[in-house]
Amino acid sequence: MLAKIDLKMVKREIIIFIREFHHKTGENGIIIGLSGGIDSTLVAYLLKEAIGNENIYSYHFVSSTTPKEDTIHARLVAKLLDIEYKEIAIDSIYDEFLNLVNSSENEITKDFKNNSNNKISGVFENKSINELNTNNKNKSSEGNFKARIRMSLLYYFANLKNSIVAGTTNKSELLIGYFTKYGDGASDFEPIADIYKTQLKKLAILLNIPKEIINKPPRAGLWENQTDEEEIGFTYETLDQLLYLINDKKLNNEEILNKMDISKSEIDIVREKIISNEHKLHFPPRPFEDKKLF
Repeated sequence: MLAKIDLKMVKREIIIFIREFHHKTGENGIIIGLSGGIDSTLVAYLLKEAIGNENIYSYHFVSSTTPKEDTIHARLVAKLLDIEYKEIAIDSIYDEFLNLVNSSENEITKDFKNNSNNKISGVFENKSINELNTNNKNKSSEGNFKARIRMSLLYYFANLKNSIVAGTTNKSELLIGYFTKYGDGASDFEPIADIYKTQLKKLAILLNIPKEIINKPPRAGLWENQTDEEEIGFTYETLDQLLYLINDKKLNNEEILNKMDISKSEIDIVREKIISNEHKLHFPPRPFEDKKLF
């Protein structure tokens, strides 16, 4: 079981953190991407308590894969908090990018075929670029691109409004890298990054967030019928307990097996996620990061 946390203390400390960080930056307001899910909703509620509603600017990015329920909930949250709210459709940006990429690849393939002397044309002797692209194409790459479109727009508006961007990533997602690097993982500060997903639900109840938002399945809306738990391979209840024992309690596999009804292979899967995605939590490495150059 996860350690119990003092929800009122956590709420108070996050609000103080937001208020102090915002004041320190000297910026006018705070930008938030409002997805309609529990994480961004919770952050929006905390932002209002920290700095008031007049300096919060929320944006809901709609695409063909955005569940209508999420849009309804995003509108509801903005109305309840009385914060500025705008909806922006991103399919045209997404489609134009893919069209440009496919068009460029077709031209490159054509050039290779017409130039028999091209030294590297042999690389594509058995497979055209389009074929290679089709084979490598997957939901993850396209979903990550959508997340980066959202991020780019948030920072565009942040520049326009002299504001900072609030992150909405929780501890569960951060530890296993379940976010898009330079996408939803890009922000100026992360108010809920130290709290596991299951703990956030309890905090959301304390803040009187609508039950329909708290209880619906977590999802990013990056492709049709996507849900977080199906993609991760664990329920958040199981994942959070396992992450707590691995990350906070520093238990080995045998100790974890004595505390949870889980297999060793499942523990190893989560450990591998933590290790392989650790790079997402840091700035790009530098050759003299830990050495003195001068």
